[in-house]
Amino acid sequence: MLADSSIVTLGLPDVLSDFNATPSSVAWVLTGYNLVLAAFALPVALLVRRLASSGVLRIGLVVFSAASLACALAPSLGVLVAARCVQGLGGAAVACSALGLLEQATGSRVRGAAIWGSAGALGAAVGPAIGGLLTEILSWEWIFLVQIPVGLLCLLALRDPRTLVAETTGSTRPDVRNLTALAFVGAGLTAALFLLVLLLIAGWGVSPITAALTVSVMPVAALLGGRLRGGEARIRAAAGALLLGGGLAALGLLPEAGIAWTFAPQIVVGAGLGLSLGALTEAALHGRIPLVVHGGWTLAARHAGVVVALVLLTPMFSADLERQGERAQEAVVALLLDSDLPVATRVDLGLRLAGEIGSTTTEVPDVGPAFAETTVEREDRPGLDALEADVVEELDRAATTAFERSFLLAAALSLCALVPLLWPRRGA
Repeated sequence: MLADSSIVTLGLPDVLSDFNATPSSVAWVLTGYNLVLAAFALPVALLVRRLASSGVLRIGLVVFSAASLACALAPSLGVLVAARCVQGLGGAAVACSALGLLEQATGSRVRGAAIWGSAGALGAAVGPAIGGLLTEILSWEWIFLVQIPVGLLCLLALRDPRTLVAETTGSTRPDVRNLTALAFVGAGLTAALFLLVLLLIAGWGVSPITAALTVSVMPVAALLGGRLRGGEARIRAAAGALLLGGGLAALGLLPEAGIAWTFAPQIVVGAGLGLSLGALTEAALHGRIPLVVHGGWTLAARHAGVVVALVLLTPMFSADLERQGERAQEAVVALLLDSDLPVATRVDLGLRLAGEIGSTTTEVPDVGPAFAETTVEREDRPGLDALEADVVEELDRAATTAFERSFLLAAALSLCALVPLLWPRRGA
């Protein structure tokens, strides 16, 4: 369930196409889930505090599974977004009660919190790859359908723990410094997953399975980064925020369109996520009682950051995509007019390109069919092939540039986590 805030990202382009929606409206498939989870994480945590963790977990699994079925069968985008909101409520119940059960199952507050925090970081990073594989092999609906048997199996396997961990002394106040930093890292997480997936699929036109394999670099790096546990949690978190911000800035300044250019930034981003998410969760829970309530605070902070980032970034990259699309169209017209092809061929090709480019406003158009259907003499074939390469390069450049400001803003949000982390403590 901790992966569900990101698992749907690689299915969003297909959702956008099936419902003939806009990027801004489709973003609510992510925003709705994270908004509800952020809003209800603390109330649910307080409920877990009063009731048995296993009981709340059972209710959460039932709600989550039912909402997953509604998502898969949604006849419209509005129904899908509503079902995702219900899913967020179930996800909050599952995540908060799972922390209480881990504490009881391990017999240790520290060990339970560490497992819970690591699972959240890894789940968020690996979610898009899983979603991409399901979308390519089956369809985006299967992203939700496969979660139903998983939830039901968890429900059947659930047993009430026999070990209760005695509550120790500690602070009941939330750790505002680390929670604030966690919110900023959550904002960066959004760009690392949401924007990169859209760039790959809607921008560069790669298939979902190729995009899934591409973004799988990130969870591997996150897993390795999360294993670095030496030293103070605050220092690890600050180092992670620096890596996250630097990797996102690199994604915003790619020299050209090409999957290979994303690998190094993804490794840096993944390592930053692994370091920062786990360390911040650990620090925010350290010495806090009751543990499950402060677990709710960490969930609320992280997903609030995701929501803020989506609200800020979605209109920005939508506007930039539209503006760059218009610029690319002008460049394509200029390339066509400057080519050495016969006038009749240029007119015919121009009409075909206009049809392809005008057929979509949500992704970079595939101009291959327009060129394939254009008949030329043998001596004009090299010129046509060269023009096609130039047009494709121009469209790819426009798509890459359209995401530049959004990635850079996300990098700035991630680096803002350094302010509460490095701000001198009172009396220090």
